[in-house]
Amino acid sequence: MKTNYQQSDSKKSLIITSFALFSLFFGAGNLVLPPLLGFKSGNLWWLVTLGFCISGVLVPILGIIAHARLQGTLFDFAKKVSPLFSVVYCYLIYAIAIALPSPRTASVTHEMAIQPFWGSSSLLTSLIYFMLVFVFVLNRSKVLDALGKLLTPGILIILLIMIITAVFALDFDFVPSAMGQAFSSGILEGYQTFDAIGAVVVGAVIIISINLKEKTATFEEKRRLIGKAGLWAGIGLFLVYGGLILTGALFGDAFDTDISRTALLRGISTKTLGQTANILLSILVSLACFTTAVGIVTGTSDFIKGRFNDSILAYRITAFLGCLLGVLVGQFDVGYIITVAVPSLMFIYPITIILILLNVVPEKWGSPKVFQRVIGVTILFSIPDFLGSIGFGEQIAPFVDWIPLSQHQMGWVLPTLVAFIASNIINSKETAAPS
Repeated sequence: MKTNYQQSDSKKSLIITSFALFSLFFGAGNLVLPPLLGFKSGNLWWLVTLGFCISGVLVPILGIIAHARLQGTLFDFAKKVSPLFSVVYCYLIYAIAIALPSPRTASVTHEMAIQPFWGSSSLLTSLIYFMLVFVFVLNRSKVLDALGKLLTPGILIILLIMIITAVFALDFDFVPSAMGQAFSSGILEGYQTFDAIGAVVVGAVIIISINLKEKTATFEEKRRLIGKAGLWAGIGLFLVYGGLILTGALFGDAFDTDISRTALLRGISTKTLGQTANILLSILVSLACFTTAVGIVTGTSDFIKGRFNDSILAYRITAFLGCLLGVLVGQFDVGYIITVAVPSLMFIYPITIILILLNVVPEKWGSPKVFQRVIGVTILFSIPDFLGSIGFGEQIAPFVDWIPLSQHQMGWVLPTLVAFIASNIINSKETAAPS
C-alpha cells in the first residue's frame, strides 16, 4: 500500500539525494590524488583503483548509512565507547580538518590557478584566500551553497570529457608499475581524500535535510532512499576516481616521473582538452576549493560555538584561528601538505573506519562493550603505523613485524577483526549464562 510518499516524489528525491551525496565527497582538492596514483601504478592501475575506492568511496558511503541509522551528530558515532572518548574524538577530527584539508584547498588553488598564470608567491595566495574565507564565514550566505551546486556539475562534465578523450584517443599500453604494493598504496592514498572523516562530520547535515524535505516518508522509506542514493553516489565516485586513475596510467610515459600532482592534472587536461579548457578547469576547481574551505572553517567554528554555550565570540575566535592556520599551512605545496597529513591519518583513519563499521552492523553485534574493546584494539595496533609514519619504522620493526599486514601499514586490520569476533562471542556467552 502506498503512503503519501508517492512514486514520483521517490524518484525525484533519489536523484536529488544521490547528487547531494556525490557532491559531499567529490571534493575539488581530491582531484589531484587519483591521476598521480594511476601515473605511478602503470599496468596495476586496476588494483590501485580497488584499494583507493575501498577507503575513498565504500567507507564514506557506509558512513552515510551509519548516519541514517543513528539520526544524530558526530558525537553519537563514538559515544558507545564513552562520552569522554567521543568528545576527544570530535576535537581531534575538527582539529585535523581545519589544519590539513582546509589549507590544502588554498595550496591546490595556488598551484592550479595562480602560479601558472601570475607566478605570485604562495604566501600571498593563502593570505588573500583565507582573508576571503574569514569574511564569508563571519557573514554566512547562501551564495556559496548555490555556487557549489553549479561548480560540481561543471567540473564533472570537464573531467568526463577529459577521461573519455584519453580512453578513446590513447592506446592501452601501460608502463610497468613503480609500486611494490599497489593495492595497499591505493587504500592509504584513499585516506588523503578525508572522505570518511567528511562522512561522519557533515553526513548528519544530509540526514537532517532529508528529514526536513521528506516529512511524509516513513522511517523505512528514508532508509531505503539513503541506501539507494548512497549506491548511486558510490557508483559515480567509483567511475570518476577510476577514470582519473586510468587516465593517469595511460599517460605513464608522457611526463617526468617526479611531476607534482597538480602539474600532472594540468598537463593531462591540456593534452586532452586544450589550453582553454584547462584554464576553465583551474577556475572551477579553485572556486570549489574555496567553498570547501568555507564549509570546513564554518563547521569547526559551529562545533566550538556549541561547546561554549553558543558563544558568538568562540565562533569568531575559532574562525580567525582556523584561517590563520590556513595561511600558515596553505603556503606550502600540495605534496608537502599531503606528506605532513600522513601521521595524523595513520592514527585517526583506522579509528574512524571502525566506528563507521560498528555503527553499520546490526545492533546486537555493536554493544557498548564491543565498541570499547574493538576501538581499544584499533588504537593499540594503529600506534606502530603512526610511529612508522614519523620516522621510527626501523626502530619498532623488530617488535611489530609479526603483526599481519604491518608491512602494508595496516597492522590494525586483523587484530581489530579478531577483537570484534571475540567480543561478540564473549557477549553471547554472557547473555546465555544463567543469572
